[in-house]
Amino acid sequence: YSPRNKILATSLLIEAFLYEEQTRRGVSLRHFDEFNDVADHCTICHKCVTPCPVDIDFGNVSIRMRNLLREQGRKKFVPAKAAAMAFLTIKDPATIKLVRKVMIDWGYRAQRLGYRLARSLHLVQGQTRQPPATLGAPTLRSQIIHFINKPMPGGLPKRTARALLDIEDDKIVPIIRDPQKVGAADYDGDAVFYFPGCGSERLFSQVALATQAILYEIGAQTVLPPGYLCCGYPQTAAGEADQGLRITTDNRVLFHRVANTLNYLDIRTVIVSCGTCMDQLEKYHFEQIFPGCRLLDIHEYLLEKGVKLDGVSGTRYLYHDPCHAPMRTLPGIKVVNSLIGQPVRLSERCCGESGTLAVTRPDVSTQVRFRKQEEIEKGAGKLRADDFTGNIKVLTSCPSCLQGLSRYNDDADTQADYIVVEMVKHLLGPDWMANYVSKANNGGIERVLL
Repeated sequence: YSPRNKILATSLLIEAFLYEEQTRRGVSLRHFDEFNDVADHCTICHKCVTPCPVDIDFGNVSIRMRNLLREQGRKKFVPAKAAAMAFLTIKDPATIKLVRKVMIDWGYRAQRLGYRLARSLHLVQGQTRQPPATLGAPTLRSQIIHFINKPMPGGLPKRTARALLDIEDDKIVPIIRDPQKVGAADYDGDAVFYFPGCGSERLFSQVALATQAILYEIGAQTVLPPGYLCCGYPQTAAGEADQGLRITTDNRVLFHRVANTLNYLDIRTVIVSCGTCMDQLEKYHFEQIFPGCRLLDIHEYLLEKGVKLDGVSGTRYLYHDPCHAPMRTLPGIKVVNSLIGQPVRLSERCCGESGTLAVTRPDVSTQVRFRKQEEIEKGAGKLRADDFTGNIKVLTSCPSCLQGLSRYNDDADTQADYIVVEMVKHLLGPDWMANYVSKANNGGIERVLL
């Protein structure tokens, strides 16, 4: 399952397909099983292309393999993955609320209960201590244990960011701003377009709220998309190219309408808080939607504006750079060191969550997590080498990675958090979320009919 071997395996499978078609023997269904297996063993991180001497990006190859399997009707159906993709795609607020209650609230709670039960019965320790090989489809019992061997995060916001701010109507464009600052005679703040994405808006609402709260605090006018939107990356990466293209096209048309409606605002920056959204939005050609604009991660924007912490006592930090790194002007580790105001160590390796990989192939995720846990424990050990007894936090800038990193909390004695959320906690106080929601709901939101 190394990139080179997967290239060889894929070439051999293509030869087998061609041979069986040309000799009219009929294509063996086992070939499709193997094709599925090779395509599943990829997180679409695209990191294999850098050292490849012949410039093969097996991430793109894996996406095409998944598309081929779907078109041929041979793609494996995984109920958990189908449910996750539906949660990311639906737009109706009532349906999102229902699915979020069932999947995120009840589902995560059930998974954590299963984890505690399996841990007490010593069912998961052997699997995480020495993960089994992932050759071929594992048994159902094995897959269940893989799925519950590390707990899902708890303590998530009960409602989405949009529900808290009452801006779920897809016919309204919300503009969030501090009316006192915007109305001041010497106002020189920016107007920015913030695309929160699925993970920051539907799952980890605190990320979208923290981004909006800090933009509100520095006097920016934050334009949000109308209604719940997904960028289209999860669908594309999962092999649903038609659906991904349809979402991308629909969003681009919608954003052109937003730009025409708000042409009195000089929007020069499109803000994101997710690396996969950044990858997908680069294909939207925003410079044609908001002329002269740039695409920027929230953390790079804050660094540009001089927003940073003076150093935090009692807490030390590791930084996990996502596979889809949203920071493009500077390396992520440099940005987080500048923002946090104290030395932050880089924690290497993939977290193992990789969007829907953890539910599609939890056995592969277990393999990836094994190596990541070693890195986190090694990094935390170095931070505690001088008998430091405070908190060790693992910061990141990707919602999927936030979920993945939070699953190491018990084993590594660490806490996972988002950079912007950690900053807002210290800059605006522990009650920042309630205060921001209150201020926004009391004259801080302008609703423009689209």
